[in-house]
Amino acid sequence: MENYKNSDNTMSHLLNKVPEVTIWFWIIKILCTTVGETAADYLSTKLNLGLTGTTLVMSVVLAGALAWQFKSKQHTPGIYWLAVVLISVVGTLITDNLTDNFNVNLITSSVLFAAGLAIVFAAWQSIEHTLSIHSIRTVRREAFYWLAILFTFALGTAAGDLVAEKINIGYWKSALLFSGLIALVTVAHKMFHANAIASFWAGYILTRPLGASIGDYMSQAKADGGLGIGTTGTSVVFLGVIGLVVIYMARRETTQVSTS
Repeated sequence: MENYKNSDNTMSHLLNKVPEVTIWFWIIKILCTTVGETAADYLSTKLNLGLTGTTLVMSVVLAGALAWQFKSKQHTPGIYWLAVVLISVVGTLITDNLTDNFNVNLITSSVLFAAGLAIVFAAWQSIEHTLSIHSIRTVRREAFYWLAILFTFALGTAAGDLVAEKINIGYWKSALLFSGLIALVTVAHKMFHANAIASFWAGYILTRPLGASIGDYMSQAKADGGLGIGTTGTSVVFLGVIGLVVIYMARRETTQVSTS
């Protein structure tokens, strides 16, 4: 996938508003998508907010986190990944609202979100002449980036639910399926030199249903094909791991800056 190993200098990296794309990036991305799935289920059911109420509340919280992210002058791991977790939750809730409240079937919602993402990419490419995340240094580029991220989460939720539940493959088999697809993208990029930008976004989209399948498998009742850990336990475990990884990444970036 896309990486920053050949970045010109440390200052160029610091000005970029998104993290370095390393194995740690993909690990925490999958963790965030898992939390997005389980936290959305927890908030809408356990706290009796309902889908609509939860979506409104979490959208406001997300707006606050994104305002904080936009205001930041450089990449800050804690702020960035907080926004990713929240946008994962909101993306999940948007899809769930369409499915449960408006009876939009998952095939239709998958097509709609794929079309929306394609439009965002087309506009981004037309205006900025690149979809690379190497230089997210302006408000406009960052706006395109986060809009694309929102669509990838909504699309990934719809596609993941379609495969795991409607096609009835099951959660753990779905996780294996999406892991295999991600492996194919990685091989295509590493061995056959597939376009780095296309490979990155393909991987980003596919990690959403992978994380959702893992979250559902861990949280759903055993009678429904899960491990029965519950949304609370699963969310707490993954949030804790996310916190530890973010702390590690922040210290790693601080060390890189101090030694450059």
